[in-house]
Amino acid sequence: MTKPYATDSAVRSWWYVLSTAFLLAASLVGTLWNFHWTGKMACSFLAGLLILRLFVIYHDQQHQAILPHSRPAAALMKIFGILVLSPSSIWQSSHNHHHTHNSKLRGSHIGSFPIMTKAQYLKSSKAQRFEYLFMRHPLTILFGYPIVFLYGMCLSPFVRNPREHHDCFIAFASHMGIAVILTCFFGWPALLLTQVVPHFIASAIGTYLFYAQHNFPGVSFKDNAGWTYEKAAMESSSYIKTGPLLAWFTANIGYHHIHHLNARIPFYRLPEAFTKIPELKTPKTTSLHPSEIIRCLRLKVWDVEAQQMISLRKV
Repeated sequence: MTKPYATDSAVRSWWYVLSTAFLLAASLVGTLWNFHWTGKMACSFLAGLLILRLFVIYHDQQHQAILPHSRPAAALMKIFGILVLSPSSIWQSSHNHHHTHNSKLRGSHIGSFPIMTKAQYLKSSKAQRFEYLFMRHPLTILFGYPIVFLYGMCLSPFVRNPREHHDCFIAFASHMGIAVILTCFFGWPALLLTQVVPHFIASAIGTYLFYAQHNFPGVSFKDNAGWTYEKAAMESSSYIKTGPLLAWFTANIGYHHIHHLNARIPFYRLPEAFTKIPELKTPKTTSLHPSEIIRCLRLKVWDVEAQQMISLRKV
């Protein structure tokens, strides 16, 4: 039923790529422009949101949902992936694994947040519990820029396999090089407003969205024996309700249940599929309301008997 929507319009896709890239470039220039510091801060904040939008567009291109046969698009997105600390080598291997193992109790930790059952957690050592809780901690999500992206997506993969993930080192070195150039030619305020703040904003929001899309009240996890791709998409991937402005900045990634059902649907056709396919209109939902965010962040381990994620207090 979703196949008719898994078609790309090259003109439309290029418009979204180039217009977003232009706005991002303009906002980054605005952080360096010689006007009032409040304007620079506004440009810095806007740049963070635009990096987030272009990252989701990059994510779509990596799935071959948009511009699948365009070499210029592939080259442009490859460069963008390096600049946003998400090189294509690690992104494709980890994210593709995530899609094919979504919500499995075994193997889903690659490219996603780790999941322990209540029994596993109670049997684990203090060191194992610390590592597990650290990866799921709200501060780890908030500081996704240095922890998830600089370390998790660049340094760690390169150290593990330098030959396969050489682009991870290029991404890290490029990022450090840009930081040095900004500081030397424009001063530390430029380093802060042109690089640190935009990446911090984009990484924090992006990391939380990814967390909440698979760690929310009502989520379902299965052993390999009871797992199916379609159930994982509909029962273990949330629909995050957002307003039109935030939907634009997140490139409709809130329709995550549809994306997991068919990753070849371009981001701009997800609302259309949601509207026209009745079976997609009743997904498991969450939102970005503070109370909903707290509810998602409190979930720590999977209780097999209760068939639900529970907090540490309940453990």
